[in-house]
Amino acid sequence: MGLFDGVKDAFSAPALERSAIDSERETPIDRWMGWSVVSENDKAEKVAAVNADFVDAMDKANYIAVDLPKPMGIIFEENDTEYGGIFVQALKDGGAAAEHGVLQEGDQLVAVNSIKVSGLPFDEALGVIVDSEGETTKLVLFRGSAKQLYGKTGASQAWLDELVANGGVEASPASS
Repeated sequence: MGLFDGVKDAFSAPALERSAIDSERETPIDRWMGWSVVSENDKAEKVAAVNADFVDAMDKANYIAVDLPKPMGIIFEENDTEYGGIFVQALKDGGAAAEHGVLQEGDQLVAVNSIKVSGLPFDEALGVIVDSEGETTKLVLFRGSAKQLYGKTGASQAWLDELVANGGVEASPASS
């Protein structure tokens, strides 16, 4: 056996036999040489995880609308101050919203009748519901989290203004 035969074997080992390097231990030389410390499967899993959590706030398919009589039987809660607005915390058993069967906990309130309430403080948004007149009140809600609606990838205010100005989305019929 020659002097360099052992070196040759060490550097020609198949990829599966090489020791894995933590991504925290990746060096500039690793990047320069194209030695990835993250496998292609790990990269694909990270992308899939990000995409699975994404809800497009500028797609009408992610909005619902309901026409409900008062009292609606909805318990609203204010989002964190970072985002503002209110969301459906719970539905009262036997209430109009629970009987209707379309609303879900976590839905973000966007508009009441033709008035945009997204991002408003709790009292102002609920005041619009209380002040609404008519036999029923139309609520337009976003089916997603506050971060998805108000965060970096959320809907622009201009898009929401246009959505509300055009009447929101068609009210869903009762499902139960």
